[in-house]
Amino acid sequence: MANDPKEPPKSPEKQGAPRGKRPRGGPGPWPPRIEPFMAPTTDLNPRDLKTWAKRTGFNPNFSGETASVSSDLESGSARWEAPRRPEIEAVPVVERVRPESLRDGVPEMRRHADLAPPPPPSTLAVVEPPPEPTNKVAPIGDGGGSKGPEKIEKEEAEVLGIDRPEFAAAGIPAYTRRPLVRKTSCLASLSFYSLQHYLSLAGSLVFVPLVLVPVMGGTDEETATVVSTVLLVTGIATLLHSYLGTRLPLVQGSSFVYLAPALAIANSREFRNLSENRFKHIMKELQGAIIVGSIFQCIFGYSGLMSLFLRFINPVTIAPTVAAVGLAFFGYAFPQAGTCIELSIPQLVLIIVFTLYLRRVSIYGHRIFQVYAVPLGVAITWVYASLLTASGAYNFKGCDPNIPTSNILYEACRKHAIIMKHCRTDVSDAWRTSAWFRIPYPFQWGLPTFRLRTCMIMVVVSVIASIDSVGSYHASSLLINSSAPTPGIVGRGIGLEGCTSILAGMWGTGTGSTTLTENVHTIGITKMGSRKAVEMGAVVLIVCSFMGKIGAVIASIPLAMAASVLCFMWAMVVALGLSTLRYTDGGSSRNVLIVGLSLFLSVSVPAYFQQYGATINLILPSYMSPYVALSDGPIHTGNKDFDFAVNGLLSLHMVVAFLVAFILDNTVPGSKQERGVYIWARASEVANDPNFVSEYALSSKIARCFRWVKWVGA
Repeated sequence: MANDPKEPPKSPEKQGAPRGKRPRGGPGPWPPRIEPFMAPTTDLNPRDLKTWAKRTGFNPNFSGETASVSSDLESGSARWEAPRRPEIEAVPVVERVRPESLRDGVPEMRRHADLAPPPPPSTLAVVEPPPEPTNKVAPIGDGGGSKGPEKIEKEEAEVLGIDRPEFAAAGIPAYTRRPLVRKTSCLASLSFYSLQHYLSLAGSLVFVPLVLVPVMGGTDEETATVVSTVLLVTGIATLLHSYLGTRLPLVQGSSFVYLAPALAIANSREFRNLSENRFKHIMKELQGAIIVGSIFQCIFGYSGLMSLFLRFINPVTIAPTVAAVGLAFFGYAFPQAGTCIELSIPQLVLIIVFTLYLRRVSIYGHRIFQVYAVPLGVAITWVYASLLTASGAYNFKGCDPNIPTSNILYEACRKHAIIMKHCRTDVSDAWRTSAWFRIPYPFQWGLPTFRLRTCMIMVVVSVIASIDSVGSYHASSLLINSSAPTPGIVGRGIGLEGCTSILAGMWGTGTGSTTLTENVHTIGITKMGSRKAVEMGAVVLIVCSFMGKIGAVIASIPLAMAASVLCFMWAMVVALGLSTLRYTDGGSSRNVLIVGLSLFLSVSVPAYFQQYGATINLILPSYMSPYVALSDGPIHTGNKDFDFAVNGLLSLHMVVAFLVAFILDNTVPGSKQERGVYIWARASEVANDPNFVSEYALSSKIARCFRWVKWVGA
């Protein structure tokens, strides 16, 4: 029977031929004599041997037989055996295995210690190259049997399609990432994923009104109403974005981008001395400014200008801009939390412990502490604060916590008034005054006021919010294992954010409604990329907004506890902004200097403008001093509206960071790889991709309404 051609030929000894004689019908003496590769010499340089071995693909640093092989080759007595095909080397980041190169008909395998260098090709009759490797990652190690965790995660990465060049450029090994939940038909699972997703975003969803409304002079009842309004607008905006926007599973809500300019407008000179209906006057001013800025954002997105603007927006610009959004509140966060340090410090420590030290603790397969760090920290601290209040820790003789500070006659009670207001859990009137059932409606605070000075500020702020959303779109698209959207789809999302911010201005939330930056962190820790789960949670928020007592409970959180949570949330915004630099060359001096200058000037330049409001510190608390430069800044051109807008914009950290980073990144020379230029999908390449269409395309009925704006990816 003829030998299988795939099997290596048997040696002459096994076939019965005597050693030293050629077998019957053989081409010559056996074993074949291998001539030395260099002339015999006594002063052989070992480096020459190593260099020749490297050219053949052999690396002696990974083998323990370098000396013996070298001596055999030099003497010419080495025998060559047909090399066995090694396992294919799997590269952990790129989705295809490294191809085997052929040199003189001999396969060149690198990084394999068990291969001796092949002989010169002249001594070989026929060498068949190994078959072409496939895109499938081959088993590594035991060649079968049980699968280790690393091997299972690599296979999951291949199945889910997360082993793509985008992750290679970002330096993120795909096999270190857990698979995401994209689709589920079980209602219970869908409800659970929705609950955990929104609870992990709780700090960003409802804490903005707790900061803004008291500064505007609002009562506890008005704070509860604004919280309910925020829940309603968040639910509506999220549903609209899921169907008409980018269609990524992103929650829309009250953005921190709008909080700093809102605080600045609320502390301007004309509103500073109002005594009656101060909250409604400021709210109507904010409503008009937000509506005008949102209309500009709509035009910016749907007109196609955003698609052109994307050419100049890259990670080096986005990173310091988003980081400056969180840094803007460094003067407010802990000074406000320090008013009741016995509550704020334990709560902050709990959140840090849950997020960092217990992040790998899993209960029934769920990382409870990492996902629910903020709700758990608030709940535990709130119970602790209630026990302190009930035990009389904040009871002072002759002092009533329900009396306003301005009406307190005793000096001793004035000293304790701040402690009672910020630490006690029973001082809020939100629960007693709020209705059980109330539907927020448009223009509930009155008709908006439109003035050029505040509208100019909000137009620029809407551009900053759009840049923040661009970074969230790109990062979240990679996290949910999808291709990056096209520039038209990005423009469509920005345009819809303008529409939802118009709704926020009409209902009166005090801020615009945009993509929350914390979505990136939430998707990363919850591993939930299901659009249906986000939509279900949005419906629940809308229902909860009709129950006034839910807003009252949130409004009853002591202000020191809210500030403590925001210390963590604003720090997270800074971290998420700087994490965008992973797409760039982190060792580039160009990028380091641009980001460093942007962050430093974003703190220093506003400090220069804010010093002109130093005389106002006698009226306002010290933590409000960064927001008084609008009426008292150094720029005086004679046009009051222009002076107001420019002084206000240059006192905002995020605006200065964006201007510096945008100018430097687009003028200082640098390669695309060094700058980490975003790679957006091309419409012509993905038009027939079913996966891309299912992720981003609008339904046929909805797409008909966008025929006049086909450049937005309809």
